[in-house]
Amino acid sequence: MRAPLEGIRVLDLSRVLAGPYCSMILGDLGAEVIKVEAPGGSDETREWGPPFQGGVSAYYICANRNKQNITVNLKTGQGKEIIRQLIQKSDVLLHNFKTGTMERFGLDYDSVKEWNPKLVYCSITGFGETGPYKHLPGYDFIIQAMSGLMSITGNETSGPQKMGVAITDILTGLYACIGIQAALLERKHSGSGQKIDLSLYDAAISSLVNIGSNYLMSGQPPIRLGNHHANIVPYQTFASNDGEMVIAVGNDQQFKALCEIVGLPELAVDSRFHDNRSRVSNRSELSNLLQQAFAKRPTHYWQEKCHQTSIPFGPIQSVSDLPSDPQLKERNMFISSHHPKAGQISMIGSPLKLSRTPVEVTHHPPEPGEHTVEILAALGYSRESINQMKEKNII
Repeated sequence: MRAPLEGIRVLDLSRVLAGPYCSMILGDLGAEVIKVEAPGGSDETREWGPPFQGGVSAYYICANRNKQNITVNLKTGQGKEIIRQLIQKSDVLLHNFKTGTMERFGLDYDSVKEWNPKLVYCSITGFGETGPYKHLPGYDFIIQAMSGLMSITGNETSGPQKMGVAITDILTGLYACIGIQAALLERKHSGSGQKIDLSLYDAAISSLVNIGSNYLMSGQPPIRLGNHHANIVPYQTFASNDGEMVIAVGNDQQFKALCEIVGLPELAVDSRFHDNRSRVSNRSELSNLLQQAFAKRPTHYWQEKCHQTSIPFGPIQSVSDLPSDPQLKERNMFISSHHPKAGQISMIGSPLKLSRTPVEVTHHPPEPGEHTVEILAALGYSRESINQMKEKNII
């Protein structure tokens, strides 16, 4: 069965998370992904841990399956020549070097499009390749701080909080996938490639969605609401008598049903709470009344009652709860693969469920230079010349 992106070659010069996450998704969808590192390995996540398994970092594993790996010294003339040849045979080039770095390597878009006019060239930087911040280094934590995401995460007393994962890296990786595939589709009509200039800062700003729109419409800066929703009530966490849970009431009918199951039907017709606008205005009073009711019974009781009445409900689970979740098991969201150094490794599966061309794991996260010889041999290099380049630290 032909994979969706079979026949597309991606030359991936990125490292850490945003770029590798993008290229992993492209690889999951069947693209041939060649990950380029410096000799010995230069993706910093190889050393980020613990945990390690067989000397392999869990962080590196999370974003690098379904790829081949070649090591090339871009600071040498022969190394640049290898990359030039690979670019000529690739559909996509992806990198996340700081603005100006690819120009110094002679691998900027204006240069490489002369070698391959059909190339889709995706640049991921902290702040983009234009504007007064273009030369600043951009890391997820910095971007969360500057974008306003931290200012709206946490509660009134916690101070600004970052999210528990590098969310702006993930968002940017997803946008990169969208942009690359859009450019590949457009290329079918125009016959030409193009450059995608993508920044973590822009991606983070786009994620403000309703909070950003609320501010632009009202001029009122948002406040930190912790586990409450800015526009919907009750849409928050509550404590049962044995744990914590989330109730997400999206309309008045659901609110009426919630009032019934907690034994407070009168709240549904109370003028303070009868519609969402009123509930938002009186959120503290309503939250206190509901919390008193929820504290009387265990989480599983409320879960059953809410599911029976189609009220959105979720227990707050820890990461250690997830591998045994029957829904995630059914959806194949935890998978395993063999790694030559780490042995049997566990990975989070792909959320992409395609009916005819399902995602497959065909390559383990590669070791530095694992495929250098075969990639260079395919370009026409002899074994003797490959050995000579190894001796000179070119590859």
